[in-house]
Amino acid sequence: MRVLRAGARLRRRAQSDDLRAGLDANTLQRAIVDNLTYVQAVFPSLATTNDWYIALAHAVRDRLLGRWVQTVQTYVERDVKVVAYLSAEFLPGPHLGNGLGHLGIEEAARQAVTELGLDLDRLLEQEEEPGLGNGGLGRLAACYLDSLATLEIPAIGYGIRYEFGIFDQDIRDGWQVEATDKWLRYGNPWEIARPELSCEIKLGGHTESWADELGRHRVRWIPERVVRGVPYDTPIPGYRVGTCNTLRLWRAEACESFDVQAFNTGDYYGAVDEKIVSETLTKVLYPNDEPQMGKRLRLAQQYFFVSCSLRDMLRILDVTGVPVERLAEQFAIQLNDTHPSIAVAELMRLLVDERLVGWEAAWEITQRTFGYTNHTLLPEALETWPLPLFGSVLPRHLEIVYEINRRFLDGVRARHPGDDARAARLSLIDEHGEKRVRMAHLACVGSHAINGVSALHTDLLKQSVLRDFADLWPERFSNKTNGVTPRRFLAQANPELNALLTEHVGDGWVTALDRLRQLEPLADDAGFRRRWREVKRRQKERLAAHVASVAGVELDPDWLFDAQVKRIHEYKRQHLNVLHIITLYQRLKQGLGLDAPPRAFLFAGKAAPGYAMAKLIIKLVNAVAEMVNADPDVNRHMKVAFVPNFGVKNARLVYPAADLSEQISLAGKEASGTGNMKFAMNGALTIGTLDGANVEIRDEVGAENFFLFGLTADEVRATKARGYQPRDVYRADAPLEAAVDLLTTGVLSRGDRELFRPLVDALLDRDDYMLLADYRSYVECQETVSRRFADAEHWTRASILNVARIGKFSSDRAIREYCEDIWQVSPVHVALEGEG
Repeated sequence: MRVLRAGARLRRRAQSDDLRAGLDANTLQRAIVDNLTYVQAVFPSLATTNDWYIALAHAVRDRLLGRWVQTVQTYVERDVKVVAYLSAEFLPGPHLGNGLGHLGIEEAARQAVTELGLDLDRLLEQEEEPGLGNGGLGRLAACYLDSLATLEIPAIGYGIRYEFGIFDQDIRDGWQVEATDKWLRYGNPWEIARPELSCEIKLGGHTESWADELGRHRVRWIPERVVRGVPYDTPIPGYRVGTCNTLRLWRAEACESFDVQAFNTGDYYGAVDEKIVSETLTKVLYPNDEPQMGKRLRLAQQYFFVSCSLRDMLRILDVTGVPVERLAEQFAIQLNDTHPSIAVAELMRLLVDERLVGWEAAWEITQRTFGYTNHTLLPEALETWPLPLFGSVLPRHLEIVYEINRRFLDGVRARHPGDDARAARLSLIDEHGEKRVRMAHLACVGSHAINGVSALHTDLLKQSVLRDFADLWPERFSNKTNGVTPRRFLAQANPELNALLTEHVGDGWVTALDRLRQLEPLADDAGFRRRWREVKRRQKERLAAHVASVAGVELDPDWLFDAQVKRIHEYKRQHLNVLHIITLYQRLKQGLGLDAPPRAFLFAGKAAPGYAMAKLIIKLVNAVAEMVNADPDVNRHMKVAFVPNFGVKNARLVYPAADLSEQISLAGKEASGTGNMKFAMNGALTIGTLDGANVEIRDEVGAENFFLFGLTADEVRATKARGYQPRDVYRADAPLEAAVDLLTTGVLSRGDRELFRPLVDALLDRDDYMLLADYRSYVECQETVSRRFADAEHWTRASILNVARIGKFSSDRAIREYCEDIWQVSPVHVALEGEG
């Protein structure tokens, strides 16, 4: 402890004019040039844009590291409880702009680089976006880390340092084409490798049992191979506070990367085989798990990062002298969906096999430590693993799962004697057909708290996929509606709106979003509404320029910008949007609807590489765009554009510019959604079903400021129970029939009548997501949208009220609820230099 205090004194003494800590423009400028020379060994006159970006990034990182060290020191000295957030995905977005904003030095940095003859916006654009997630799940995890730090909550995020993240998306001839996401090709100035904290992780092999000298039953895991997990740390700053938490991502390496014996005998490829095999583990985000090897890799990937993370927490206990029995007092571990749920079995293995804790005591520790967040209502998305596969990758864990299940089901049968059906439904092993391990069940049994991510989602969880667990342990279930960080998605993404809001309500809204309620009276102020429209139009101009450059489609900023940007999936129903576009097109060709406000339909999102139907939907969007945009009878009234490679960087162009937010999933399918929140936070009005967080958004912003259509979740169930016949709906609605029929005429596919046949057959034969049932309601609701948009004053008022009433959907609110209800973790103030 004396060493820590002495180090703090030396740091304070050195920071009066420290190139690594000063926040003024002059010191930043000197730091940038210093980094260029002494960190990167680059002569300024020869420096590229990327060189200058790296130099600035290091200057900002240095200022974060001072806070980071102070944060860790504070946590150690105060013996705090830490939130450990385990997630297979993190989508933090670019770090540079976030760091500048959180430190409050964006203007100083702009002045510093301008005096060096540079453009800060160009340097910001230079940063590669870490593609460490597939969409909402990873972005939510990043929002939560931001809020944890901003609220001064001790926390660490654990995940995987994928060498290649979510693919880069290109569109060729209307089809999605995937390219490797080489986000690390120029290095990553934000991370710090920690090889000294590496740990070894076992995979495959078999187990052996024996009795030790005290007569205790022991199990030894003899692995087929061992890989090394190396942590890479990224500082996660809070907004204008001293707290700077950690995102720790794990990279797989070979324990022995070079086999000298093999090399010396001429087996040059064999000499590096272990390195290649081991590093494959963290090469790519979500390998295609259709083939058996893809499934093995994905399971191994999930186990790898979970085991590394748990070992790291136990190491921290050892270093700080805390006994393992106090794990739940030191860490609150949250499982972000089912991907990390193998942590339940792994913690039991570490406690029982390696720390020699008795089973009952180990199980109590495990349950007290874990919380589980479920993110899906789709049964197929609740991960399960075939027993032979699971056992071949994790033989000891299969034994542990069996033992957990045996004890659990004994308790179930004691409470419900003779109810074998209930026991079968609750079992961790699915006995129907090919036997499989149910990972969501493992997470439920091993956690003291289980939560959904919207009020509707939580209710449906308790009524459907987790009903038996809710009956068994109702006290474990709660709702924690998702939220998004207003720092990233409003303050940074929409600086002009940020300035307008701050002018009228002060800057406190950035960390207390409810303060935007003060805008409500201004919705009736004609002058304020005019300024609001001016800001929105400039954002639309920015987006229009981007769409023209990446999609080749010219858009008029005075048109209604109608946006649906999200992962491409049948349940998200992008093709319902397309059917409406086709109907509008056909009406315009008949000379109908010419007086409606012109509209630009914007799509963006990626389809999983192995998801053929989602990729066909992208092709359909682009085929319709080609038809509409080339037709002079129509393109004065509507245009369609698909914006490729959607991510956090270009999201800052889309969310601020949208007038209408499409949240049109079938009721009961979307757990929450977060795009709906980001759009509303930037003043877009929502057209949507009563699904996910749409329900709560409508409640908050007012029914009159939300365009509602479609069946409710109860109506969906009732309609299917009666025997839903989509073909009858299709035949009874002439415009719907005409829109669907166009897909097989060849008009959209250069004469190929079969190209879109799989989509048409899916709609007419099954219509699993009930597009046809909701079509008529959707089209009529869109007519209401057009009428409302024609009244600019009325629309603007509704836009203002959406922003004013969006406070509930800040991730800060969500994190406070987790802290109070699940984690029992309190804020810990980290003093900035000069405080107290």
